[in-house]
Amino acid sequence: MEQKESQPNKNFLLALIMISSFIAPFLGASVNIALPRMSADLGMNAVTMSWVAMSFLLSSAVFLVPLGKLADMIGRVKVFILGNIIVATASLLCAMAVDSTMLIIFRVLQGIGSAMMFGTNMAIITAVFPPNQRGKAIGINVTAVYLGLSAAPVLGGILTQTFGWQSIFYVTIPFGLFVALAARLVIKTDWAEAKSEKFDYQGSIIYIIAMSAFMYGFSKLPDPLAFGLAGIGVAGLLLFARIEFRTAFPVFDMQLFFGNRHFALSNLAALINYATTFAVTFVLSLYLQYIKGLSPRDAGFLLIAQPIMMALVASFSGKLSDKYQPRILSSIGMGIIAIGLAMLLPLNDHTTTSYLILSLVLLGIGFGLFSSPNTNAVMSSVEKRFLGTASATIATMRMTGQMVSMGIATLVIHIFIGKDRISKLNEPAFLHSVSITFAIFILLSLVGIWASLARGKSQTNHN
Repeated sequence: MEQKESQPNKNFLLALIMISSFIAPFLGASVNIALPRMSADLGMNAVTMSWVAMSFLLSSAVFLVPLGKLADMIGRVKVFILGNIIVATASLLCAMAVDSTMLIIFRVLQGIGSAMMFGTNMAIITAVFPPNQRGKAIGINVTAVYLGLSAAPVLGGILTQTFGWQSIFYVTIPFGLFVALAARLVIKTDWAEAKSEKFDYQGSIIYIIAMSAFMYGFSKLPDPLAFGLAGIGVAGLLLFARIEFRTAFPVFDMQLFFGNRHFALSNLAALINYATTFAVTFVLSLYLQYIKGLSPRDAGFLLIAQPIMMALVASFSGKLSDKYQPRILSSIGMGIIAIGLAMLLPLNDHTTTSYLILSLVLLGIGFGLFSSPNTNAVMSSVEKRFLGTASATIATMRMTGQMVSMGIATLVIHIFIGKDRISKLNEPAFLHSVSITFAIFILLSLVGIWASLARGKSQTNHN
């Protein structure tokens, strides 16, 4: 279909996508605050609790690329609608779970539905909005993602304390069903430019297994087994790349990385950006509670400064990327992130709250300035038949970067204090590990700035 046929519904469609973009990260992050209640009700130990959180993230990440390709073949709106239905159904099943095994299985299903939503949302926006409006639309949608992340600890805590942990799942069901029904009734067109291609089952299976091993291994560092799993994952991904080069209809066309400099370096910049920023909240949460003596609630309210700034700036920067080169905006954003990280290097038990908030505000501004323009650059660098793949790839970079970030932070802290609890006795060692972690993130940011600048001027390959 021509783009003009879908124009009357584009803003309504953006609103539907924003709702789903809020729900998915909310379901991913709000569960963390409800884990103690879940543990008490379902008799879970620490390992099982971690799987409740991890199963959603893992299944979301590993299914993104195959489902993004499937959306290019059978229709992105169809996959988007189905994803919302699966998330709503899985939410109902999670709320009704009577043991930890059921809950984890349904969280995996929820993650697959989330992958269907995130593997199509940016592709649909790119197909519907013309180039001069695309950055603004992407920025608004990115804002919805950050609002979901920001609201998760606050709303999740209120819901869990007032109505029980099941309410986190129940409250999202009407929204998912509404989005699915409204999209089905109102959207009369779809996009499936790769419908003549065959689905690459072999490549998909190898990719899912390799990504699962890599991401789970990295999340469990520094356990010896984790290094082995991460290594197996890397080897599997290299095998996947080799096979895809020889496949007539690959699940992921490697020419996007090896023949499209703009696409490759934009995704590399995204991976590095998430690897340098995601674990900041984790590290500062430990610092605020163990070193500064704040309660979990007070620490949470302080840390919310960063995602709030992300949400505010992301919409504005997306609009800017319609007028100015995304590589310049993204590079400035990553430079601001590096400055914010540098401000956190001298953290100690005398650091003031106002200084910390200023650092978090800078990080939020930098991330918001980077993310929307960079996403616009990725989505504008590919042909229409690869939009689902591109949407899935940028989401995969986000989740992989998050896992890498947590792996780096966990490994560094383990090197300095081992498995001991953080206390006054090892406070100097912990603070030193915090500085080393942020120093590593700064160095990665510099590489990210290079990748962002080196991609060159944006080239829009489709209307």
